[in-house]
Amino acid sequence: MSELSLAYIFHHHQLLVDKNLQLPKVEKLASDIGFSSGDQVIARDLLADDAIPEGYQLIPIRQLISQWTKPQFEQASRAVQLLEWRRNHKFCSHCGHKTEVHPVEYAMVCPACRYHQYPRVQPCVITVITRGQDEILLAKNAKNTSNMYGLIAGFVEVGETLEEAVKRETLEEVGLHVKNVTYLSSQPWPFPSNLMLAFKAEYESGDIVLQEEEISDAQFFKFDQLPETPFSGSIAHAMIEHVIHNTPMQLD
Repeated sequence: MSELSLAYIFHHHQLLVDKNLQLPKVEKLASDIGFSSGDQVIARDLLADDAIPEGYQLIPIRQLISQWTKPQFEQASRAVQLLEWRRNHKFCSHCGHKTEVHPVEYAMVCPACRYHQYPRVQPCVITVITRGQDEILLAKNAKNTSNMYGLIAGFVEVGETLEEAVKRETLEEVGLHVKNVTYLSSQPWPFPSNLMLAFKAEYESGDIVLQEEEISDAQFFKFDQLPETPFSGSIAHAMIEHVIHNTPMQLD
């Protein structure tokens, strides 16, 4: 009997776990993605016609952030991003030929032109902005149907520094100028393949003007009068706690 592997089995962004949020153990298939730890941990797509094993369920990976440790979530994040990358690179972006999986590296290789397509990470800045000693800027995403307020965030554009991205995104989304931009921490965020880069900044000037297709509301809130904010385990939660309570940037 072959040795069983711990399996991250995904259907879209839902992960197969048991009632205790534990991963299944399965026999490794040739199509599975193995991790650097060897074949003991693998990632696999749950196909549409695959049955869900008895005793297991599909849980959105977002729900596991606050339930799992930082290493557990980061490994799950890595798994879902590798599966997404392989799924989206079945053909060569250079010549259009069908690609093949590299036997050793994380690479999709074109047998016709030999072009290698590696997993890509999309850098995204997220910024906690303060004004004075006791105010924090919180914004509500236009697509968010809940009452949760979060932080200003956006993708880094080609040719700009991370600090420039912080200033541009803040000006675009809420019309404010910021200063004293400093780096805090980072977190892999598999929606679909982002690396969240956390910054702290101070309000410099301007009045709030919303980019309405992105932001439905934004306000400076007193530290002791906050609305609903992001859940524990997210980098946004750690950033808000860091600013308000001077706690370390702990994500585990």
